[in-house]
Amino acid sequence: MGPAEPSGNHASDSASFRERLRRERIAARLAMTAEEHARASARIEASLKSVLATRRPQAIGFCWPVRREFDARPLVTELIDGGWRACQPVVATPAAPMQFRGWTPAAPMTADRHGIPIPDTASCAAPDVLLLPLVAFDGAGYRIGYGGGYFDRTLAALQPRPLTIGIGFELGRIATALPQAHDIRLDMVVTEAGAWTCAGAVGLAGAACVTLDAHHSDHREPRRDT
Repeated sequence: MGPAEPSGNHASDSASFRERLRRERIAARLAMTAEEHARASARIEASLKSVLATRRPQAIGFCWPVRREFDARPLVTELIDGGWRACQPVVATPAAPMQFRGWTPAAPMTADRHGIPIPDTASCAAPDVLLLPLVAFDGAGYRIGYGGGYFDRTLAALQPRPLTIGIGFELGRIATALPQAHDIRLDMVVTEAGAWTCAGAVGLAGAACVTLDAHHSDHREPRRDT
């Protein structure tokens, strides 16, 4: 599945374009065979592990996997064993920034209003590194999620802002996410093809993603509400 193109005017087209992309890319992810999903997930985990190995143990935030998203729990468990702390974002109030709750493999869990497991633990400080699931993403580091806008609201409210790493599969790559004024660019993107840092997201000039650890030598670009 190649990069998608918007069909017309940016402003009038954006909402319908994004909704169509969500349906298409979620369906494509659900259609992956078990072998394809496991192989791609292993490559994502290897690249993400390399990226995080350059950082001292800190706090990392991640989401419980839904709709066959990459499952970060094994890697996060390994990080916890190495001295990291972990948390998960929780929607406590609709249309408001998310809170974070501490997570370990043994943490008591409950479910949010969508039935997604969330930690039944006390609120904690925002993480230093935040892994964001990608439904779709473009080469400039803009993501399409599930349409609720929670991550953008949360990141806009956090000072200092955590390092944001978008995690997804190459089938989610698109030509442009048609970013809106409220959209916040990712700092990095990790897929089964490697890891990219997104210039402009961290105060650098330009808007391209720069390869850090690509497995594919022919690579030329780099229901949850959020």
